[in-house]
Amino acid sequence: MSRDIFRFRLLGDRSCLDMETAFRLTSPFLKPFSNKPTKEDVTMSDDINRRTQETAARLFGKGIKMEPPYQMWRQFDKELANDLSRHITGNLYSRTVLTIQERQYAACAMLASLRATAEFKLHVNAALNVGCDPRKITEIIFQVSTYAGMPAVNEALEAYREVLKERGEWPIAPIK
Repeated sequence: MSRDIFRFRLLGDRSCLDMETAFRLTSPFLKPFSNKPTKEDVTMSDDINRRTQETAARLFGKGIKMEPPYQMWRQFDKELANDLSRHITGNLYSRTVLTIQERQYAACAMLASLRATAEFKLHVNAALNVGCDPRKITEIIFQVSTYAGMPAVNEALEAYREVLKERGEWPIAPIK
C-alpha cells in the first residue's frame, strides 16, 4: 500500500514522515474545524466592522470627492473587498501604536515615493481630514527627494496642490 510521504529538514537531518505519523504528532495542536461561527467570532467581527466604518469615516468622510479604491474592488469581488477593507481600515488603521495622523504621514511619504498619484491624493486628503499639519505634509514630500528623486516630489506636490485647491485650502498659510 502506498503512502504520501512528507520530506522535511529537521536540525540538518534528512528525514521523512508518513501521513499517519504527521497527523498523530500534530493533532493535539489542531482545533476541530467548524463552519459555524462562535459567539466570540461574531462579537469580534462586529467590532472589526464598527472600527472599519468609524475609521473610514474619519479618513475619507470629507474633503475632495474621489471614489475610494474599495468601490472598484467591490466591482470585481464584493466579499474580498469587504475582507480587504476590514483588514486595512478596521485592523491596521485603527491600531493605536501610531496615531492616525502618524499613519497618514507615513502613507503619504510612501505613496509619494511610489508615485502612486491617485492613492496619494486620497491619503493626503485623509491626512488633512484627521488634522495633519499641511506644512508638515509639504516637508515630508520634500524629504522624499532623497530616496525617490525630484520627479516623485514634483508629481506629489502637483497632486497635493490639486487636493488643497479642491478643499479651498490653497495656498498654505506661511509659517509665522
